[in-house]
Amino acid sequence: MSDAQPSPNAALLGQPGSRQRLQTPALVLDLDALEANLATMAAWAEGNGLALRPHAKSHKSPDIARRQLAAGAAGVCCASLREAEVMAAAGIPGLLITTALAPDKAARVAALAAGGADLACTVDHPELLAAYGAAAEAAGTRLKVVVDLDVGLGRTGTPSADDAVTLARQAAAHDSLAYCGVQAYMGHLQHIAQVADRDELLAEPTDKVEAMVEALREANLAPGTVTGGGTGTHRLDAARGALNEMQCGSYVFMDVDYDAVAQPDGARPYTNALFVQTSVVNVNHPGYAVTDAGLKSFATDGPLPVIARGAPDGASYRYMGDEHGAVVFAGQDERLALGDRVECVVPHCDPNVNLFDHYHVIRGDALVEIWPVAARGNP
Repeated sequence: MSDAQPSPNAALLGQPGSRQRLQTPALVLDLDALEANLATMAAWAEGNGLALRPHAKSHKSPDIARRQLAAGAAGVCCASLREAEVMAAAGIPGLLITTALAPDKAARVAALAAGGADLACTVDHPELLAAYGAAAEAAGTRLKVVVDLDVGLGRTGTPSADDAVTLARQAAAHDSLAYCGVQAYMGHLQHIAQVADRDELLAEPTDKVEAMVEALREANLAPGTVTGGGTGTHRLDAARGALNEMQCGSYVFMDVDYDAVAQPDGARPYTNALFVQTSVVNVNHPGYAVTDAGLKSFATDGPLPVIARGAPDGASYRYMGDEHGAVVFAGQDERLALGDRVECVVPHCDPNVNLFDHYHVIRGDALVEIWPVAARGNP
């Protein structure tokens, strides 16, 4: 679990109005919005006959993973070994390590399985497969493996059907490994804003998935699980039918980046649940107020934060350094006072979560729980 110090906001737990009295910068999680997002995605997956294994890289929290499981998820995906170790220690079942790890981490993965963790890992190279096999044999366990297919992202995965068949055959033949499916993640398409453009771009990688799966079937290596998809493409993926398990992650929180990604039929099924709350610390300049949340409080690989509450209509946010930001007013006569609280929708939820030690969980206007961001950090 996390080694973080207790939150300085713990004394506010359960107090009415405590949402507006947090010491800042604070990562704020709206529990009503989170629960609605979990229920909506779970109902959608069930209604479409798809398994749901959400990505824990978005939240890094066993507290949220448990709620996903309670809503019907088959488990959670982990992008790092650190995430898998934290989730396993918390008793979360159905773990899938979606990233091809360096071979020297194979012993740690095998130790998790030998210790009773319910997990599988992805492979995309014979050397990594051999390392997992040797580690599992040495640990006296059997390790489930999923063959990772490169269907256009170019980051990990086997580049051809022949390579996929070779790896699957080697896994199936190894006494200490259990071949159980394939992964086909199209991360490069998740943030295409327009539905028609995204759907058109999905055609080629989906065809590639289907061709690779057919090659595996012809080799008597039909995958039981074909896992992939994400918050941006999941509804289009379901319509195309190549996947039987979804790895969506960001739907739990949403962010400025995903707010720009339209879903089919104009649907907006998921709502913003994650915010950074900041305090006004300087009001000496006309046109803007300075806050205590800068580059170290927001993910900076995407758009700027969007102000959700606490500032005059039309105000925008900009960075003013590591520890400072600014609320820029739309009108010349607008003002904020020292100590006023402003909440911003996070720009990109996954890396933004990794900047904080705690979620400040809000129900209405009250702080009701504080959860650790338990799986942040490396290696």
